[in-house]
Amino acid sequence: MARGPKKHLKRLNTPKHWMLSKMDGIWAPRPSQGPHKLRECLPLVLILRNRLKYALTGKETKMICMEKLVSVDGKVRTDPNFPAGFMDVVEMPKAADAFRLIYDTKGRFVLHRVSDEEKKFKLCRVNRCDITLKKIPVVVTHDGRTIRYPDPLIKPDDTVKVDIATGKIIGTLKFETGNMCMVTKGRNTGRVGIMSHIEKHPGSFDIAVIRDATGNSFSTRSENVFVIGNKDECEVTLPKGKGIKLDIIQEREHVVKMRKASA
Repeated sequence: MARGPKKHLKRLNTPKHWMLSKMDGIWAPRPSQGPHKLRECLPLVLILRNRLKYALTGKETKMICMEKLVSVDGKVRTDPNFPAGFMDVVEMPKAADAFRLIYDTKGRFVLHRVSDEEKKFKLCRVNRCDITLKKIPVVVTHDGRTIRYPDPLIKPDDTVKVDIATGKIIGTLKFETGNMCMVTKGRNTGRVGIMSHIEKHPGSFDIAVIRDATGNSFSTRSENVFVIGNKDECEVTLPKGKGIKLDIIQEREHVVKMRKASA
C-alpha cells in the first residue's frame, strides 16, 4: 500500500508536450508541488537543459539553479523541478534573457522571448472570486495567486493583468464576446481567435465558439478559454504562427516554401 506522495515519474508517463525521447532513460524529472498542475507545466530542468541548452545534464541544471541565476515571475527559484506554466515569465538576468511560456497550435509550450517592458507583467485567468472569514474580498487565479481587494467588477473567467514586481492588478480583460482569446486545453490548445458567442448549457458545460484570423470557426468548453486581449488588440506578443492552426496540406506547403527559401 502506497504511503505518502509519489516522488518519481517514468519517462513514458510524462506529458507528450514535454517532448522527451523514449530511449533516453527510464526516469524523468517529476515537477515539485507548485502553482501549476503536473501535466500542465514545464519543470525548470527541461527549460534549461532540453529547450535552451544552457546545460547538458541534470546536475549542471541544478548548479545553475543553486547559483540563483533563474527567476520565475520575478522570484528566484533554486528548485530545478519547479513547475513553470502558461503565461509565466522565466528570466535569466545574467544572460539578459526573458521568456514567456505560451502554447503553440500543437499544444506544446514555446519559450517566447519578451522585451524588457513585456516581462514586467503577466496575464492571469480568474478561477474564483471569494470573501475570506475576515470579510476580505479576494480573487484566485490560474497560477495559484490570491489577490486581495480586487475591483468588484472582476468576475470568474475574466483575465487580470498583474504587475509582477508588486503583485497588484493593473488591468482587466472581460470574458465576453468580441474579445481575443487563446485556448489552453483540449484539441484546440494554442489556437487564438475572437470569441463569437457562448452557448449556455445549464447542468452541463458552456461552449465557447471562436473564429480565428483566417475565418475558421471552432468550439471548446468555456473553461478552456483564456482571454488575452480587448477586441482584436492582444496584450502579449504571440509566438510564430500567431495562434493560427494550419491543416496538414498547408503545413506541408509551408515546409516546402521554407526549404526553397533556405536553399
